Amino acid sequence: MRIAIHAVGKLKAGPERELADRYLDRADKAGRSIGFSSVTAREIIESRAREATQRKEEEARDLLADLPPGALLIALDERGDSPTSERFAEMLGEARDRGTPNAVLMIGGPDGHGQELLSRAGHRISFGRLTWPHQIVRILAAEQVYRAVTILSGHPYHRS
Repeated sequence: MRIAIHAVGKLKAGPERELADRYLDRADKAGRSIGFSSVTAREIIESRAREATQRKEEEARDLLADLPPGALLIALDERGDSPTSERFAEMLGEARDRGTPNAVLMIGGPDGHGQELLSRAGHRISFGRLTWPHQIVRILAAEQVYRAVTILSGHPYHRS
């Protein structure tokens, strides 16, 4: 199974990009031995529409544009569930074991996700009720994918 993070907005060169890329690279390498063929990220340009509803709709359309058929869609949404890291790892492992070809974590823009994307999501996950900057959400998502891979492989990185 391939895992991807699709995000609205671009990370500039610097420590945030380096940290996100480091976790993606670690997850990509560690995941191969347990059935995750790749871990990647894709960036979508933020909408310039005047109204928040229109921005969310445009960004949802762009996020969904290259969604592979049969993919498990996980929307990062402030109103979503807050699973444990172990439960998140189970979600990915169960999808892999069912033969799901792709899992895609979607990070919306500053206004959140459009309704079309939310209605198609298999899971809605929140990183808590606090508001997080886009750059930190990208890092958190990449780290949690890496953590999930280590949990599923029995690596001692995660301590529960």
